[in-house]
Amino acid sequence: MKILRIVFCLCLLNLSLTITSYSQPWNFVKEKDGIKIYTRLEANNSLKSFKGETIFKASIEKVCAMLGNARNKDWWDKNMSDIKVLGFEENKFIQYYLIYNMPWPITNRDLVADTRITSDLLTGVWTFTAGPLANVIPEKQGLVRIKNYHQKWTVQPLNKGNVRVMLEGFIDPGGNVPAWVYNMLVPETPFKAIHSLRERVLSKKPAKP
Repeated sequence: MKILRIVFCLCLLNLSLTITSYSQPWNFVKEKDGIKIYTRLEANNSLKSFKGETIFKASIEKVCAMLGNARNKDWWDKNMSDIKVLGFEENKFIQYYLIYNMPWPITNRDLVADTRITSDLLTGVWTFTAGPLANVIPEKQGLVRIKNYHQKWTVQPLNKGNVRVMLEGFIDPGGNVPAWVYNMLVPETPFKAIHSLRERVLSKKPAKP
């Protein structure tokens, strides 16, 4: 019986370690302009992933048009010097090639991304899930290719014309960026993206069809 108890305890310990390694809880970082920001450490990685969320009154159709239509990218990060659409099918997928301008002395980054678009007819929730797209564009001299990347936008309709917008993601910038520098700056990634999206949605400028 004593041996069985030891085995049982070891199994519980192993389960606990597994949950700790792969399901780290989100840590609240700040709330600014109605946007809540969280970070957490990824398993076996010194870099943090991020999450941001907010609720505001808007047309869910316009929010999804900003995220899922390749022609609506005027709200994107201004540090992107080159954006090329490689493939697009409405409400199904978008494929991009992006170049990020980095401050000196950090080398510029590029990324080939594939975004898959899904919707739930029962809940009305839309998701836009992005990851790296390999073997499409060769790596270029003078640029560091971002290879470890995932990002997910979730758009949920609420009562009284409100929508909940959430962004989760992880980006390994590659190269020689120190983890402590990256982790210090990472909360700004979801904040800036959600803030820019919200401003564009709430503007009087219509979405491109």
